[in-house]
Amino acid sequence: MKEHFLVTGGARLVGSVMVDGAKNSVLKLMSAALLAEGTTVLHNVPDISDVDYMVKVLEGLGCTASASQGRVEITVPAVISSNADIDAVRQFRASVCVLGPLTARCHRAVVALPGGDAIGNRPLDMHQSGLEKMGAVTRIEHGCVVAEADRLTGAEISLDFPSVGATENILTAAVLADGTTVLDNAAREPEIVDLCRMLRDMGAQIEGEGSNTITVTGVDRLHPVEHHVVGDRIVAGTWAYAAAMTQGDVTVGGIDPVHLHLVLEKLKLAGAKVETYPTGFRVVQDQRATAVDYQTLPFPGFPTDLQPMAIALCTVSHGMSVITENIFESRFRFVDEMTRLGADATIEGHHVVIRGREQLSYAPVWSSDIRAGAGLVLAGLCADGVTQVYDVHHIDRGYPGFVENLCRLGADVRRVAGE
Repeated sequence: MKEHFLVTGGARLVGSVMVDGAKNSVLKLMSAALLAEGTTVLHNVPDISDVDYMVKVLEGLGCTASASQGRVEITVPAVISSNADIDAVRQFRASVCVLGPLTARCHRAVVALPGGDAIGNRPLDMHQSGLEKMGAVTRIEHGCVVAEADRLTGAEISLDFPSVGATENILTAAVLADGTTVLDNAAREPEIVDLCRMLRDMGAQIEGEGSNTITVTGVDRLHPVEHHVVGDRIVAGTWAYAAAMTQGDVTVGGIDPVHLHLVLEKLKLAGAKVETYPTGFRVVQDQRATAVDYQTLPFPGFPTDLQPMAIALCTVSHGMSVITENIFESRFRFVDEMTRLGADATIEGHHVVIRGREQLSYAPVWSSDIRAGAGLVLAGLCADGVTQVYDVHHIDRGYPGFVENLCRLGADVRRVAGE
């Protein structure tokens, strides 16, 4: 029986919540473990289904892997398979991050074109182009991306767009390549910095992470490490928007607020009081939020993963907002579900114009991806009755203990089985 959430509107969220390690980092760190024979241990790991999917991918490659109680242990043998299991890979987009490590370690990689969220076209052109500049031959064959190289050599690579996934695959291939790779227009996200930090601890020579240019000097061998995963800024941002939408008072721990600087500044513009600490922040919204405009951009811009939460807040804010999506063309699919809840939102190309209302109206809605699902739950907290949110397996892929945390903050949200 499919599970769904029953979300009762009207609650004011008050209290504190801790954030675990970032989904967008831990999956890439797990794949990077393939670069070194031996046992790598990750701490601060979120209890989400995508981690379990990645465990299956690694096991299919010949590793021994387990995840429990915030810890992942991965033992990589001397010889690993170069073929990523098609059934496991198609479960989630981040599985493509094994492409770089397998090409570097095995000189061959066969990775099924990945599945995951329905948020728009995300081709692998830049991943393939980067590997080709380092000497690999790549192709799409039988539904898989195939990369082969007798040896990888350093190269100067410039990305057309600061793609996080392409940056990660190029980095994890370059660390074992001959010579120096210079990657221009690299992604700058905190999760990229976290990956570079772990790779450096493994023995890689990397400079410039967090900037537009990353330089990697290849080494002969890496070694396994223990690593603490960086806090999840998207989950933290979701709790920040939940506080603002419900005119609540929520303290979030386990996150560097610098990673959410623009997000928190936008909430200040909406009328929230924001206090920051070395490992967290507090958001207090005493009255109805004021409308604010948004446009999504690569880090340090406003993250596309928080765009559904921004839209949800704008639907109950005072005034008109314009949200511009610059990353994924299908992310506005979420807006159709928001209109079921009574939102006054009109899509105009890659913009959506929203006129805020004091309250939404309950309705059945369907999640199309992880962040859309979370945004719909937050919207349900501002509706006049009980909202049914379906396809919640998406939410489980990115939010550990989502219902439990909401309830601890004072919400009335229940997970139930049935159609």
